[in-house]
Amino acid sequence: MKNRILVLSTLLTTLGSTMVFAEVAVIVHPSNANALDAATVAKIYLGREKSFADGQSVVPMSLVETAPSSASFNDVVLKKSASQLKAYWSKLVFTGKGTPPKELTTEEEMLKLVAGNPSLIGFVDASKVDASVKVAFKF
Repeated sequence: MKNRILVLSTLLTTLGSTMVFAEVAVIVHPSNANALDAATVAKIYLGREKSFADGQSVVPMSLVETAPSSASFNDVVLKKSASQLKAYWSKLVFTGKGTPPKELTTEEEMLKLVAGNPSLIGFVDASKVDASVKVAFKF
């Protein structure tokens, strides 16, 4: 009986710790005055929206699949797993209806690119945000 409780306790602790996500910030250029919410950002990242509300074109930038912020972003905002997202973009690319967001390898690279281009939108761990970008929202 003690062994079962120990195994169950260990399993629950392990599952609980893998479900904890760091706070993620969706970032834009500091001059961007557009209001963004999760639904709008999802449309942008799924290729359904090509411009901000003010008409300025938008270019989504993503982090590589292995980045912890990516898993959080995909789960919370896009409501898709990494494999579902790959399948989604494979279909759009194959039919000529879309191009997936460019993937960056580091959050530092994301900050630098978004800070230098008003058309870009990205996401990073909220603890990495600095004054060079504007946080559109956090989750």
